[in-house]
Amino acid sequence: MTPEFLEAALDGRVEDAAQLAGVELPDDFLGAGAKRFFAMRLRQMRNDPRVVQWCPYVVVLEGQMIGHAGFHGPPGENAVQNPEAVEIGYSIAEPFRGRGYATAAATELLRQAEERGISHFVASCSPANDPSLAIIRKLGFVQTGERMDEEDGLELVFELVRQRARPGADQNRETAQRSRH
Repeated sequence: MTPEFLEAALDGRVEDAAQLAGVELPDDFLGAGAKRFFAMRLRQMRNDPRVVQWCPYVVVLEGQMIGHAGFHGPPGENAVQNPEAVEIGYSIAEPFRGRGYATAAATELLRQAEERGISHFVASCSPANDPSLAIIRKLGFVQTGERMDEEDGLELVFELVRQRARPGADQNRETAQRSRH
């Protein structure tokens, strides 16, 4: 979701937004919650150019937007205020829930962040959001606290720290395996 996409969506130029994202947008993709979320992300992008690199993504199935997923901002913008961690979030439209799309989106976010050198992840969730809690726990996150969110109320805070791969570790492992044969 580029600033141009968000601007078009918020201005009601749905066809322009769809073209910018290269996807079909559902009629109701810009409900009140999405409008607030998109406006907040656009403000962040305008205030801090680093946010564009950590922007939210459109979750797409067969050419149609079924949700969005992304980071809360660049490293340091997270519930635990760790300067080396990123916080992930995701939302899948009701008709597509329960099919693994949120898990896939969250997994892809972790992969992308790891490619950028991040190994510390944060996720926050309402204690009543059982499906999201299941995803977070399935991915290996552990609850480390709670916080009060201005818009969402009480949230449980989860963290996941992964080992950073040493440069050349895969290559060294392959060389060791070849030498054994």
